Amino acid sequence: MLTVYGAGMESNSISPLQGAEPVPTTASLLPRFIALRDALSARIVGQQALIERLLIALLADGHLLVEGAPGLAKTSAIRALADGLEADFARVQFTPDLLPADLTGTEVWRPQDGRFEFQPGPVFHSLLLADEINRAPAKVQSALLEAMGEHQVTVGRATYPLPPLFMVMATQNPIEQEGTFPLPEAQLDRFLMHVRIGYPQAGAETEILRLARERARRNSAPAMQSARLSLEDVFAARDAVLALHLAPAVERYIVELVLASRDASRYDAALARRIAWGASPRGSIALERCARAHAWLAGRDFVTPDDVRAIAPEVLRHRILPAYEALAEGWDGERLVAELLQRVPLP
Repeated sequence: MLTVYGAGMESNSISPLQGAEPVPTTASLLPRFIALRDALSARIVGQQALIERLLIALLADGHLLVEGAPGLAKTSAIRALADGLEADFARVQFTPDLLPADLTGTEVWRPQDGRFEFQPGPVFHSLLLADEINRAPAKVQSALLEAMGEHQVTVGRATYPLPPLFMVMATQNPIEQEGTFPLPEAQLDRFLMHVRIGYPQAGAETEILRLARERARRNSAPAMQSARLSLEDVFAARDAVLALHLAPAVERYIVELVLASRDASRYDAALARRIAWGASPRGSIALERCARAHAWLAGRDFVTPDDVRAIAPEVLRHRILPAYEALAEGWDGERLVAELLQRVPLP
């Protein structure tokens, strides 16, 4: 049984776009985010977990790696999220012949002016879908990951800042591995979460057929029923998430989970031999941020261990690397995270 950990605190931080305008309060923001979540659920049927993780990534200021078979509404989900925000959206299909300039932009010679002019690429949109990121070569992947990590793009000798709101959802197809360039573990660590999605249930599939027929009749996607959230709303919500109360016991639980991924011998010697590398401090930061966002979306002003446990598989599965012996036995990062959650005691 879990203990309730204190009350919430007010945030004094100022978001990049608030200026002198009145700051939206949590009481006014949370219902709007819930309405956005409901609108996304009505439009993207059978992928509730993906919708939740998209909103958590938005609130935690991170990027999402989504793995699933083709046709599971990955593109539709982030496009629908863009429709619910006052933000622009771009999609890039990653292919083996893609060049970094196709993503970041390039300098074009203007003979009438006698100078080069930078033409921004699709990475300069607020929401970017990197479709099948593992099909592009390493140079393209590193160009995107620089933008994700540094929030800027360097072309030649010039550096260009990205929009204040910048979020990447990259997808991977787990079925076909021929002609792919798997992301190295150090690059996977740049993603806030690694989300795996599966096929919808029978009831959801029936609802998908109905929505597809309605869309075909209208020849367009259904409009979002909720009002669009502004960038000020997003940044204010991020401030509210960071202001949630995090009890020292829950903070220690987060740290202990990450430390156990590096040295599990205190709990299970056999499990320790199955882990080659544990999560970095970036994993601790991501786990705290995502747990805060999970609690905020649940309507609470404090974080509980259940919030940490609910989000831990997506945050840690790509940051904990199995040893060769574990791989031979069929273990992967997700199974290792599940074992750690069983062994690390709750506060």
